[in-house]
Amino acid sequence: MFVMTVDQRRSRRERDRVPDLLARFADTPVVRAFDRTAGDEVQAVVAEASTVVDITLVLAELGTWSIGIGAGAVEEPLPAVTRAGRGPAFEAARDAVTLAKHAPGSVCVRGPDTDAAADAAAVLSLLAVLVARRSPEGRAAVEQMRAGRSQSEAADALAVSKQAVSQRLAVAGWQAETAGRRTAIRLVERVDPDRGGAS
Repeated sequence: MFVMTVDQRRSRRERDRVPDLLARFADTPVVRAFDRTAGDEVQAVVAEASTVVDITLVLAELGTWSIGIGAGAVEEPLPAVTRAGRGPAFEAARDAVTLAKHAPGSVCVRGPDTDAAADAAAVLSLLAVLVARRSPEGRAAVEQMRAGRSQSEAADALAVSKQAVSQRLAVAGWQAETAGRRTAIRLVERVDPDRGGAS
């Protein structure tokens, strides 16, 4: 199981962004939804590594969150609200979010397999830095591709030429993100060997 503990950066100087985060991920398939734990911190329980990676990259793109990912066991049955949960994955997520505040891309991963956790954190950090540096135009083009559109369809939706879409995707590192995302999912799965994701 995965626990994500996410803390708003610069929270004393900026407005409370927790309500926006809760709304943004309200329909995301998780085991326990994001829940405010204390101050500007939230926590969720997630079953799938792909969902962990998706959430991480959305948060990295927003640029206002430190992201801690913990893998391991949780005490079951899980309580109805995330903040009441306990177990090694929760403890790992707590350590991870503390370390994420000073990590590249503001992402850290902790779990039973420490080597896999370090590898997953490295790839996620690179992806986080990549998506955080995108221009608004690059982000718009990437969103079109994530929605499953062709470059021609994206060009129509954005009212630009197909060549402009292609250029924006290249500058935004879309192909690198696609390959990196697959790698990140495999590595996150391996952080918790009990999940059977070490194949």
